[in-house]
Amino acid sequence: MVVTIKDVAREAGVAPSTVSRVIANNPRISEKTKRRVKEVMDKLGYYPNLQARSLVAKSTQTIGVIMPNSAYHAFRNPFFPEVLRGISMTAHDRKYGIYLSTGSSEEEIHDEVLSMVNGRRVDGIVLLYSRVNDRTMNYLEESGFPFTVVGRPSANEERITFVDNDNIFITKQVTNYLIEMGHRNIAYVGVNPNFVVTIDRINGYKAALMEAGLPDNDVFLVHEDLVKEKGKEVIQSLMSLDVPPTALVTQDDLMAYEMISHLETLNIKVPDDISIVSFNNLSLSEHSKPPLTSVDIGTFQLGHVATQCLIEKIENPETLPKRITIPTKLIERKSCAAKK
Repeated sequence: MVVTIKDVAREAGVAPSTVSRVIANNPRISEKTKRRVKEVMDKLGYYPNLQARSLVAKSTQTIGVIMPNSAYHAFRNPFFPEVLRGISMTAHDRKYGIYLSTGSSEEEIHDEVLSMVNGRRVDGIVLLYSRVNDRTMNYLEESGFPFTVVGRPSANEERITFVDNDNIFITKQVTNYLIEMGHRNIAYVGVNPNFVVTIDRINGYKAALMEAGLPDNDVFLVHEDLVKEKGKEVIQSLMSLDVPPTALVTQDDLMAYEMISHLETLNIKVPDDISIVSFNNLSLSEHSKPPLTSVDIGTFQLGHVATQCLIEKIENPETLPKRITIPTKLIERKSCAAKK
């Protein structure tokens, strides 16, 4: 037999409207009454009809989370489970659920966001990427729907709430770290001009080279698509240059692992023959061979703070846009060595 709100009210000796107010955590209801009603709910095994509540309150108590590609591909990168951990823990604390995107292309992701917004499936959205001239972000900004971004928007920064690292600064630091070790030929692996994070990191990398008086050599910029399509051939071609790189900055730890594997097949040892530094500081990096020097970008914190900001925007639409920078830290391990 299904327990109803009237059953709870009768057992607790209050009106059904009082039970509804307890469920909604109405401040006008005393703590004593709330405790009594909740005890009866537990005793009878009553569970509130959240869908019905959502219709009345015009709220879903749900946050949409949009990844740059399908969940299947995203979860192969440990960055996403960790940032989602930050999102889910924060959402849970504030009694919000999560609706994950499943689109596998830009078009499908855009259509899914339209469906989420127009179908009122969610109260707000966290975008886990910032693509250049992204029409989904543009649509959300123009529609006035609550959203936050993990990453720096490519436009309208002053009107969009976003949480990011200072990618220009940290990549400049990382490149200087290698320069101070004596490296003069440093390649960047994982270029993707479609995403703002890569553009910022390339700018930081180039700034360090320029300040050190080193040439900005395009043959040392290796594109992500080429690595995905023919990683071994790309690294073999890079290392066959008349003046090959003695150090690599890679876009993330997964790419660094791949580079180490390909270099090993070419009998090029890390860090004896070439140094590698990367980003994300995945837990696996501590146990890779050699242990990987990587930048801890505060992945959990990125998700946590983006969700806090979103819920604030949902519950107080007049909240002004924010730009929040999560600090980073270079974790030195064994993948980098001084140039011989």
